[in-house]
Amino acid sequence: MAATGTELWDLLLRGRSRGVLHHWDGEGFGHTPWREVVREAHGMAATLRAAGVRPGTRVATVLTNSVHTVRGLLAVWLAGGTVASFPLPARGQTPEEYGSQLTRLTERLDATVLLTDETIAPMVPAELAARLPVRSWTSLYGGGHIDPSPPGPQETAFVQYSSGSTSVPKGCALTSRAIATHLHMLYDLADGRVGAETIVSWLPLSHDMGIFGTLLNAWAFDYDFVLSSPERFGMAPRTWFRDISEFGATMSAGTNTALYLAARAQGRTPLPKPLALKVFVVGAERVDAATLEATMAAFGPSGLSRAAFMPAYGMAEATLAVSSSPTWQEPSTLSFDGAGLMAGEIVEVSDDTPGATRLVSNGPPLPGVTVTTQEPGRVSQLLVSSPSLASGYLGDPVQTAERFRDGVLHTGDLGFVHKGEVYFVGRADDLISVGGRNVYTSEIESAVEALGSVRTGCSALVDVADGGVSRLVLLLEPKRRSDDFHLIADRAAAVAREKSGIALAECVFVERGHLPRTPSGKVQRFRCRAALRPDGVAFKTLARVVLG
Repeated sequence: MAATGTELWDLLLRGRSRGVLHHWDGEGFGHTPWREVVREAHGMAATLRAAGVRPGTRVATVLTNSVHTVRGLLAVWLAGGTVASFPLPARGQTPEEYGSQLTRLTERLDATVLLTDETIAPMVPAELAARLPVRSWTSLYGGGHIDPSPPGPQETAFVQYSSGSTSVPKGCALTSRAIATHLHMLYDLADGRVGAETIVSWLPLSHDMGIFGTLLNAWAFDYDFVLSSPERFGMAPRTWFRDISEFGATMSAGTNTALYLAARAQGRTPLPKPLALKVFVVGAERVDAATLEATMAAFGPSGLSRAAFMPAYGMAEATLAVSSSPTWQEPSTLSFDGAGLMAGEIVEVSDDTPGATRLVSNGPPLPGVTVTTQEPGRVSQLLVSSPSLASGYLGDPVQTAERFRDGVLHTGDLGFVHKGEVYFVGRADDLISVGGRNVYTSEIESAVEALGSVRTGCSALVDVADGGVSRLVLLLEPKRRSDDFHLIADRAAAVAREKSGIALAECVFVERGHLPRTPSGKVQRFRCRAALRPDGVAFKTLARVVLG
């Protein structure tokens, strides 16, 4: 069946006759048809209107993974408000740090109200609560009625604040037209069928992949949607694929790190039912071929097809996706000369070539999207034009002018286009200059983790200024507290020298679960650097090994 409706409100409000929202409540799943979600949202919208939300106003939100949040999201729009989605507290972030972040973000927003749930509300500083009303999603329920007045096609409907993996979050202003356009792009990409798909997700709704790639994607096209939570996944990674199995999901999405955790937790245990996945989007960070293989080893016996994997590249500034491997096609993995990549050169080599770096393709650009590089034919900044680009960063004209130029987004990401497909190499923050040479931190981190003593996805190489001199510090979470940390540090230093010719100054061994991360699991390098400063908030460390 073809998708119907061109505007966002057509997609969310009309013809929702089959789809059901299955929502985790802490003990089990509740089940609410989309039409009931819409009905409850109308009553909540009346409460919001009485609280001052009307066309042209902005509403600060922390979108937690609850059915109340889902209803409240639509309620804000029905009342005429613009939803500004703030990040969830990051791992390792203190309540005071998070409260300060909320204060900074609201300063440029001029919001009417802050909506969150009961678990987040205590982190709101008293000074902020004194000038901005704070309400819970559950407080909005009521039986009132208003005439809906959602944002128009060219008006800002959503401000997506980045997860803050490399810097303080920036607010990407998205019109309702851009969002609707992107939902149709996702529908076509996945070869969707209205009312006949099921999406499973634990991703935070505060993240672009969670809100657009899963929730609104399912809602717009009347799919069943199984909404778990980051907390449940973090406590038990096996629940992700178990939900996919039990609900017969045809689609899901997640990060490379999350995929690794799920595969490791599953082991060789069979799932309760055969998998029916046709679309499995892997994004938000560089995709590792070894992770895909480990996932196949864990879930292939339960019916997972390699062709279901869809490695993708995207960002909040483009609403979500920029490129992706096509459906029904196994992802492409090629090897390139590692030293050449660090020098900006693209030299394809055989897999067994010494010093080769394997990269998983992020597929061709989506239809209507153009991806080029700042330096054609070289590893350099990726440039993107798309019909679903943000209009800029809310309240930040300087950053907007720098990144959005003549309809082209200067991403700050490093990569290249090879044989028509996009290869993401790393964030600009992942590139450091040592002795006049470029070094991709992800290359060092992957090699160190391959030694076997460090938890996968749990290392971060950062450069730290020390008296005018830059020191290279490797933070890592060891697999075992009983290991010889000095031996691990020496082996890591040897790998860094062999891989890139660099000298590590120090290895900092961090307690399990204390490396700073975004809610979606990406390491926050800028917080790693800040914590290493003399005045920074200290890590919970096991040991620090200074290297000669």
